Amino acid sequence: MKRLLSFLIIVGILAFAGFKAGVWWLTDQRMSEARAELSDYGVLERGSIGSSLDGRVILKQSRWQNFRLTQPLELGVLEFDAGSPQALLATLATPAPLPASWQLVIEQASMVLEPTMFRNWVTAGAEVDSGLTPLVALACAPDPRQQIGSGDLMRMGISAIEGDLRLEQRAEGIRAELNTATTGSLELDWPGARIALSGWEATLSSSAQPMSVTFRDAGLMRRLSAYCARETGLEVQEWAGNAVAALEAGLQARGYQASDQMLALYRQWLTEGGELIVAIQPRSEILGIPVRSEGEATTAQSVFYNGAGVPDIYLTEVEAPAPQLPLEALEPVVPREQPGVAQWYAQELDSAQQWIGRQVRVTLSNENQVEGRLVSVGERELEVSRTVAGGEVAYPILIRAIRQFEVWRRGRSD
Repeated sequence: MKRLLSFLIIVGILAFAGFKAGVWWLTDQRMSEARAELSDYGVLERGSIGSSLDGRVILKQSRWQNFRLTQPLELGVLEFDAGSPQALLATLATPAPLPASWQLVIEQASMVLEPTMFRNWVTAGAEVDSGLTPLVALACAPDPRQQIGSGDLMRMGISAIEGDLRLEQRAEGIRAELNTATTGSLELDWPGARIALSGWEATLSSSAQPMSVTFRDAGLMRRLSAYCARETGLEVQEWAGNAVAALEAGLQARGYQASDQMLALYRQWLTEGGELIVAIQPRSEILGIPVRSEGEATTAQSVFYNGAGVPDIYLTEVEAPAPQLPLEALEPVVPREQPGVAQWYAQELDSAQQWIGRQVRVTLSNENQVEGRLVSVGERELEVSRTVAGGEVAYPILIRAIRQFEVWRRGRSD
């Protein structure tokens, strides 16, 4: 009996060690394959590998550095739960297909924000205008073409994006939850859907049921609308009206007209935030929003705002306007300098670097003017510092949005 007990203990220890070693080796192999597949896009660091006998594999201190971004995505804990040790080993040995039920949990995920999150070669390639009017345009600078960015979030007191993710595959479908510390939460519930490793298209075609999407902003939209309105010199409602007009123009450029209730809901969300629940069709070009012809009555989209149903959310087909050719920019007339007389003198933007620390006046393409001390000059933007409430605030301005650049100095003789 004693020998049998000793034998069972030894077998148990060997099985435990074999399971741990097998999970470690298989996980290391799968992560190496993933690292090779993603090598054209960035660098994946797996961190340390752990496991448990209930069918979980745990990665700690993993990291993903996208080549396009200046900051990495840090993953404190990444846990995959296959439901049983046998299912875990089978999944790691042959990932496709995935088990019928599984769960992925990511905790302590974070990305530190910088004023410029994209690398120069990325932003340089993005300068080419696609010609299609954007649907979302949230201006946060005197030039309305300068949209909200990571620098604005930092000035709002958001120095990093931090949160947790839970993705669960069940027999009934897919459920996902993303909770962040300062920017709200997102929940997805997609009945009948299954995640396929063969590609995103296979996942999209796995279910014809609508996906329920729940947004909760945690007060972000009130802060954002107040900040952007202040930066653009507008009242909050006026700023929101401009954003609604941009959405309307973007839809019309695509051949649609939004219903009055849809535009009103968008304005309300921009200024107040809250909880928004929408049913969408992921495979649809317009996400399943009902489209009406003139005079036709169809069902509206299922939308709930702060617990109350919102009726009459739909689009109407209209004729898209013909694209207009941009007008040629006129060369500004450069006045003759008066020697010794201090005033504004136009300068070439290429020479802006030599005027750092001097008072400058920038005229934007929309005729708005920004006046202050030139702080820095980069490849894509320059910063002008203005005195606000007893302190200095630096405002980034896109160089491509500048029509005229002037410096306060004394005139020089020819």
